[in-house]
Amino acid sequence: MTLKLLIDTNGKRVLFAEADKNFVDFLFQILSLPVATLVSLLRNQVDMGSLPNLYDGIKNLNNSYMQSHDKKLSLLKPVPLFIVLGSIVPRRDDEARKPYVCDSCYLYASVEPGTFCPDCKVEMEQMTISYVGPPPPPDETGFVKDMVTYMVMDDLVVAPLSTTSSFALLHRFNLTDISAVEEKVVEFGLDEAVKLLSASLRTNNVLTSVFLNCTSTTSRTCM
Repeated sequence: MTLKLLIDTNGKRVLFAEADKNFVDFLFQILSLPVATLVSLLRNQVDMGSLPNLYDGIKNLNNSYMQSHDKKLSLLKPVPLFIVLGSIVPRRDDEARKPYVCDSCYLYASVEPGTFCPDCKVEMEQMTISYVGPPPPPDETGFVKDMVTYMVMDDLVVAPLSTTSSFALLHRFNLTDISAVEEKVVEFGLDEAVKLLSASLRTNNVLTSVFLNCTSTTSRTCM
């Protein structure tokens, strides 16, 4: 997706971003991400204490000590709440579900290997299938309404965008030199998403850190 940034070139900071529903939905979905997802995405960028050790401990624990392999995966790759609730935002699911199905009657399936069909008495074989859920109701996907332009502040505060709110913001930042305010359209993809997640745990100047290449989480000195 794309964002339009309003940048204070004198202060070298992002004042706010003009964004649509998709970006705001992404921001709100951050709050529903499981801890394990954050650990796997950000462990090399943010000090997460002992959580990476806990994650690695589960990952390296022999499957013979787990109730099932599926339960191990549910800890390491939990399904975020917004997917359970039916968000339109897709996730990259690298592992298709592979249940064990009776290839004689196709009436029974199991997630456990070595299971025998109760009717045919033959061992079930693993088959790859894709789950297709019902389509979400129209105009009810995500979290916020469409056809609205939103203002996302540098510290990720979200509000509807209006001319009044824009002028009030410029006044709040004491920007008397309007010529110093620059518009910039930027791309927002997977790399920027991970950077935003990381920055949101370290600083209040999140957009500035992601898009102006800040060298410090506390300084406004950017390249």
